[in-house]
Amino acid sequence: MNWGKTMRAAVTVAMATGILLLAGGCLYPKELRQENQVPSGEYIALVQHAIDQFHQQTGVLPIKNSDMDTPVYEKYPIDFKRLQDRHLLGTIPPNAFEKGGTNLYVLVNAETAPKVKMLDLVSYQQTGDIQKLVDTYRSKHNGEIPSGAPVVDHLYWLDYAKLGTKPPAIKSPYSRNYLNLLVHDSGKVAIDYGPEIMRLLQNQGSPPVPDEDLRERLAAAYDFVPALSYPYYWVHNEPVIRP
Repeated sequence: MNWGKTMRAAVTVAMATGILLLAGGCLYPKELRQENQVPSGEYIALVQHAIDQFHQQTGVLPIKNSDMDTPVYEKYPIDFKRLQDRHLLGTIPPNAFEKGGTNLYVLVNAETAPKVKMLDLVSYQQTGDIQKLVDTYRSKHNGEIPSGAPVVDHLYWLDYAKLGTKPPAIKSPYSRNYLNLLVHDSGKVAIDYGPEIMRLLQNQGSPPVPDEDLRERLAAAYDFVPALSYPYYWVHNEPVIRP
């Protein structure tokens, strides 16, 4: 099963905030409000505990199938049903896609030290909408991409005028800032996390090591993964994207 394609299709379904249901009964309005005020980090901790227990009991991880070509931050979506079948998780977090929420729960470092994170489906969908416009543009212009100014080799800013649309307001999952989109020679649209990586490195104060994919720092420091992105490396005192 190609999970990436399946997810992109499923994300078009309504993404309103889901209602948290507890096993064996309903919640009163007051309790619903209290549950909705729980920070995402607490949900992640609950899911992490269930993942660790499942792994200890079975020796495998409760994840959905994906192809080898699936990008690393989309590759390991958590299968909540398998956790619930073993009675390790009483309820799916209300902010999860499966409950109508806007986050997909995924694992990072699955082969070594599995950690629960979230993928922001709002920015994912916004980028997917632009990807459709790019695909349509290329089909009408003999494969040409709607490129603006070059960023690095094979990667450009998008020319939204060519697409006949305005730049989307893609809110960063890491701050109140908005993120820009890039387009590759292949036509693939990606999110530029360079400014967020730079801000994080300035706050951390620890210099990057050679050949370190700086996206991993974002995934380690925050609850969200940098989806739809290319690797970044430290070059001449700044994060540089390498497609």
